[in-house]
Amino acid sequence: MTDSIFDPIEDVIEAFQNGEIIVMTDDEDRENEGDLICAAEKTTPEVINFMVTHARGLVCVPMEENQLRHLGLSHMVPAHSSDKYHTAFMDSVDIRQGTTTGISATDRANTVAALISDTSQASDFIKPGHMFPLKAVPGGVLERAGHTEGTVDLARICGMKPAGVICEILKDDGEMMRLEALRAFADEHGLKMTAVSEIIKYRYIHEKLIHLEREINMPTDAGPFRLKLYSSDVDNKDHLALVCGEPEEGKTPLVRVHSECLTGDVFHSMRCDCGAQLHAAMHAVQKHGCGAIVYMRQEGRGIGLAKKLHAYELQEKGMDTVEANEHLGFNADLRDYGVGAQILNDLGMIKIDLLTNNPAKITGLDKYGIEVVERVPLVLPPGEHNDFYMATKRDKMGHII
Repeated sequence: MTDSIFDPIEDVIEAFQNGEIIVMTDDEDRENEGDLICAAEKTTPEVINFMVTHARGLVCVPMEENQLRHLGLSHMVPAHSSDKYHTAFMDSVDIRQGTTTGISATDRANTVAALISDTSQASDFIKPGHMFPLKAVPGGVLERAGHTEGTVDLARICGMKPAGVICEILKDDGEMMRLEALRAFADEHGLKMTAVSEIIKYRYIHEKLIHLEREINMPTDAGPFRLKLYSSDVDNKDHLALVCGEPEEGKTPLVRVHSECLTGDVFHSMRCDCGAQLHAAMHAVQKHGCGAIVYMRQEGRGIGLAKKLHAYELQEKGMDTVEANEHLGFNADLRDYGVGAQILNDLGMIKIDLLTNNPAKITGLDKYGIEVVERVPLVLPPGEHNDFYMATKRDKMGHII
C-alpha cells in the first residue's frame, strides 16, 4: 500500500469539512476494505442515497461513547462478541418523530441528525431501527485502527461533532472492493481517498501525545546521560530517553531507537543481540558527544514479554523468529515509532543519524516527521546461540547485517 494512491490529507480534511463523501481504507492486514464516510452533521438524504446506491454496504453511525450513553444506547451484543475486529454495534434506532418506515434516505438522515443533537433524549428513538450506531474507542485510531475510529477522529480534526456516517463499498458482484478498485471508484465519482493509517500519521504529527514526567542525571559505564521519563497517551506506558550533550550547530545528533528486551538488556541473554546493541549504542552516542538512546517499551517486537517467551518456546522446537510470531497470530514486527518520533521531536532532534541495521526503522520514523540523514550500522559478531536469529533478521526481516 503506497502513500501515492491517497490524496493529500489536507485536501481530505477540507473536503470532509465541506460535507463531501470520502473513501477511507483500512490496513490490508486487517479487514482490507474501503468505506464511504461523511461527517454526521453534514449528512443529507442525498448522502445516504449515494451510499446505498453506489457502495451497497450497511450504513452505520460511528459515535463517541458519551453521546451513546446519554441516549441510552447499549451494545447490540455483549462487548466481547465473536466479531474478529470487535466492531462495537450498538442498539439500532429510528428517530421517532416524523418517521415513516425508517428506511428511506430522508428518514435515515433525520435519524443521524437526531443521534448527534445536543437536545435528543433516549425517548426520541425507536428500537430496533434502520440506523446502526457504532461506538468508537476513547483513544481513536491510536487505540483501534478501524473505520469507526478513523471517521470520528477525522470529524474531530475538522472541528465538527465527533461522529460520522459510513458504508462499506462492494463491487457489482457483491464482493468487497479492494485498493486499486477503490482508487478507480473514487476517481469515477470525484471523491477524495484516504486511509486510517493517514489519520494515525496526522495525529502523531499534529497532536502532543507524550509528556515529560521526570528528568534526572544518569551516570553509566558508558558515560553521563540525562535520563528523561515520558508518559504516553497512546499506550499508557512510560518510555525513556538517555540524552547526551546538547544539539550543536552543524552537528547531527546520533540516535538509537531501541525497543525494550528484558531478557537481552537486563539478563544479557545470548539468544539475541539486543543487550549488546544497546550498550554499544550508549558508547557510540557518548563518543559522538551529542545524541540519545530512545528506549521504547515495545517488548518482543510489540507482542509483550509473555508472548515473546512463548515464541522462544516455539523457536526451541525449530521455528525461527518470524514463524513463531506468525504461529501466535502476530505479524513479524508489530512495533510502531510514532511515540519515539514524538520523543525525538521533544528533544529537538528532528534530523538525526540513526544507529540501526533495520531499514524499516528509518521508514517508520520518516513517516512521522523525523529525517534520518545517515544510517549508522550497529553490527556485532554473531554468538554461539544467536546465529540463527541473526540470519533470520537478515534474510526475512531485511536487516543489513
